[in-house]
Amino acid sequence: MAPHHYKKKKHKKQNLSSGNSKENVNSTSERDHSVHIQLESSAPYFVKRTERIGRYLVASRDLKAGDVIIETLPLIVGPCAETEPVCLACHSIFTPDSVIHRCERCSWRICSPNCRGLNAPSAHYQLECIPLRDKAVHKLLETSNPAQVKLMYEAILTLRCMLLKTVDIASYDRLLDMDPLNDVRQKIPKLWNRNQKEIVQRIRNGWGFAAEFTEQELHTICGIIEVNAFEVGQEPIKARALFPEAYLLMHDCTPNTGHTDALRTHYLTVRVLRDVKAGESLTLTYAHILQGTLKRRQHLKEEKFFYCSCRRCSDPTELGTYCSALRCTKCQRGLILPVNPLEQDSDWHCQQCPTSMSSESVILLLQKLSQQLECIRGNDVCGLESFLRLQRTILHDNHYLLLSVKHSLCELYGKIERYLIPQLNPDQLKQKETLCRDLLEVVDLLEPGLSRLRGTIMYEMHVPLLIEAGQLFQSGVIQRTELRHRLKEVQRLLKESDKILSVEPEGSPEHSIAEAARNALENMGSI
Repeated sequence: MAPHHYKKKKHKKQNLSSGNSKENVNSTSERDHSVHIQLESSAPYFVKRTERIGRYLVASRDLKAGDVIIETLPLIVGPCAETEPVCLACHSIFTPDSVIHRCERCSWRICSPNCRGLNAPSAHYQLECIPLRDKAVHKLLETSNPAQVKLMYEAILTLRCMLLKTVDIASYDRLLDMDPLNDVRQKIPKLWNRNQKEIVQRIRNGWGFAAEFTEQELHTICGIIEVNAFEVGQEPIKARALFPEAYLLMHDCTPNTGHTDALRTHYLTVRVLRDVKAGESLTLTYAHILQGTLKRRQHLKEEKFFYCSCRRCSDPTELGTYCSALRCTKCQRGLILPVNPLEQDSDWHCQQCPTSMSSESVILLLQKLSQQLECIRGNDVCGLESFLRLQRTILHDNHYLLLSVKHSLCELYGKIERYLIPQLNPDQLKQKETLCRDLLEVVDLLEPGLSRLRGTIMYEMHVPLLIEAGQLFQSGVIQRTELRHRLKEVQRLLKESDKILSVEPEGSPEHSIAEAARNALENMGSI
């Protein structure tokens, strides 16, 4: 499906919620006059615009879970913020034993003289290579400390965007159609001043492009990247990219779309995760699904410049999941929840007794527990089990810190030394099953449908169920009818996991899980 073009509105009024930073319009009553920007009649969405919200995508017809709504190549791709040195052609990272190759034209480091990314459209050879050579910028790399080198790589994407102005004016104009939120960002001195020093002045003064680009142009591009860029790829190739159309998807903390990108081309595919009715906003999330409201909203404010007020953020219980709830240590019965979750400094009250906590006290407690969790090594099963056991007296079982531990444990059981599948005892197998069920119960409420997270958890859950069913049958505890019933559930999990994850890019861990699910189904045969 080719990208759909809409007519650019001139003199568009800048708003506080635009591009990927748009908050879901469904979260509050919409009383603004709206404008529909008509696309091709076959398009699965249309662009709606209001003065309060700006532009966003709305389903033009009823959509089924899995329907593709956007397929597009990126307009531009570049290194992530404060990245380690990467190949300027393909953005792959360098390991300590990587052979050092340099671009024969500009002398910046690349992974190989034959890297396919060198001649990719809107990439190194076509954009920054000759300008960097003419300015002899590589010499600055040789005299800079590691921290400065990271910042030099971060500036590459801004430079690439500006150079599109000379080699691909159509793509450059499409970038400028994205809102940089300059009015908002300029009121954040820490952010604006950092960009001024590390990107704007670096490109203009340090690299010698002052005659080509103005400060305002560069700040605008910085904003376009910060507000609208997608993180693409995965280790060892990660980058940031700007895409047409996709930047108009609104944010929501319970999104109805998900996206994948091809490992090397970063070709983006956006699908709906669940059935969507005509007229419903199409949304994605720029926060982690398994984070609590206080932290999630702060992340969105710092990274995307708005406080979310979606249905989940507005509900102290987070749609009945209690992902932020604390246990009351005084009455031992109630849960402590924010009085008004849309206020970051709201007091927190127990639902069963007069106990209250200030937001500062809650933040300090969460910071302390987060630091304890961060001190536990990633593969330390005992440490994670201990944290889970001890903090259940303070946190609700679905608290986001405990969900993080549960997710780690359900992946570690069966994967690492001393906890491989043949080494797990019945209690550990049951624990893995319980953790998976706990996670699925939450994810089914917060990201229902064809969620990548659901797909991976379902695959993890099939293992203990399959082993337990076989053991109980062999020991005579259950009969063949019950065995068949249990295996049906295993099959259901594997089929759903395969259905969800088979659309992931080839070579990705999720795609490998889909293949493993299919193999497991074949090995089970018919029941």
